[in-house]
Amino acid sequence: MILIDDKELNNIYGGGFGLWIAIGSLVTFLIGVIDGYVRPLKCNK
Repeated sequence: MILIDDKELNNIYGGGFGLWIAIGSLVTFLIGVIDGYVRPLKCNK
C-alpha cells in the first residue's frame, strides 16, 4: 500500500462522471413528471 500526502491527493482527478449521470437522471425524471401531468395518457388494456 502506498501512502500519499495531501499535496499528491490534491492532484488526483476523477469521479466527476457520476455527478453528470445523477444530474441527467434527475432532469429526465422531472421532464417525465411534467409531461405526465400536462399530457396524461390512458393505459391501453
